Amino acid sequence: QGSRIDAIRAMEADTGMPTCILADFQGPKFRVGLVEDGVVVQAGSHIVFDMKTETGNATRVGLPHPEIFKAMYPGARLLMDDGKLVFKVVKIDDANFTVEVIVGGPLKSNKGVNLPDIILDTNPLTEKDLNDLEFALRKGVDWVALSFVQRVNDIVAARTIIGKQAAIMAKIEKPAALDDLHNIVDAVDGVMVARGDLGVELAPEEVPGIQKEIILKCRQAGKPVIVATQMLESMIETPSPTRAEASDVATAVFDGADAVMLSAETAVGSYPLETVNIMDRIITSAENHIKIHPGDGPQNLRSENFIYNAVSRSAVSLAESVNAKAVVAFTASGNTAYRMSRERSNLLLVVMTPEIKVKRKLSLLWGACPFFSKVQGYEAAIQEAREIIKIQKFAKEGDNIVVVAGMPFGIS
Repeated sequence: QGSRIDAIRAMEADTGMPTCILADFQGPKFRVGLVEDGVVVQAGSHIVFDMKTETGNATRVGLPHPEIFKAMYPGARLLMDDGKLVFKVVKIDDANFTVEVIVGGPLKSNKGVNLPDIILDTNPLTEKDLNDLEFALRKGVDWVALSFVQRVNDIVAARTIIGKQAAIMAKIEKPAALDDLHNIVDAVDGVMVARGDLGVELAPEEVPGIQKEIILKCRQAGKPVIVATQMLESMIETPSPTRAEASDVATAVFDGADAVMLSAETAVGSYPLETVNIMDRIITSAENHIKIHPGDGPQNLRSENFIYNAVSRSAVSLAESVNAKAVVAFTASGNTAYRMSRERSNLLLVVMTPEIKVKRKLSLLWGACPFFSKVQGYEAAIQEAREIIKIQKFAKEGDNIVVVAGMPFGIS
């Protein structure tokens, strides 16, 4: 992983393109132990789960996670192998519990277990994660993604370790997180709609509506939001996506997501370059559609009596009124850029910042083109922004731009 990070940073230096690196941590993933080959369980049969390490069979399976046994109760569901197997707890003893098989099938070693009905007393950063985190922070990653977040306390616990060394992204993939979504969004720097495990633990028909709800909450809070998992899944093995997958990517754009994310398609797929290319084409097409049909794009946010959001909204309105080619935001912390981005205007957002880490972090933000600036003084900074805009061909001589900055310059 270290060589990959070094390669990304080298390409960033060669191209001048700010590149954001997100370290996605495994989190408390639960798995069964070893199981004999060829075991198939039938609906209506019963299985005992315990914490023993002996190889399991059709009637007994090891589950070496004491936190599950502490929280288990009759009636709770267990899902295994991405939801292919479904069990319901019928009896609890001191050292084991018994389940009835609701949906049967092949039962294999080391398969993942999902527990949609239970809030577990776990730390979002496992011992493995903590070792990985130390390495990732040392390498200067920009974002840290926490898996299986259940409540806002998970974010607070991680923040005490990470501090301001990297921005924190909560992966929403547990039903429990939806119950505390408002507090989680407030506590993190960004959110990922991780539809893989979320789609296992919830009914499939619920996920699209939840995706829209999460995106809207993040926009309202001014926090970037990623839509991830199974976006172009068929391209793991084929050179073109299904029409449904193309529609799925476009829908995330229409809903107002900051970013869409590829997973297995580029990690282990046979057509990684083709996948990135087609996803880019779908995004571009969807954004062009929104420019022609604004009503199909992200919905307008409710008005808030908050001066920073009022300034952002006014700047966008002014820019649209005078047919400006871009809005320029000067920011040291990135907060101005977040507030501008939440408006989801069709205007280009040029962000000027004196902090290299902020520049990288903001490359995830919707519509933002961040640039590094160490110029002192308002007039000099404006001139630098104009030159960058001309060099990048964002606008030409005579075009209007709208500037948002603190006055006196450099003061929030």
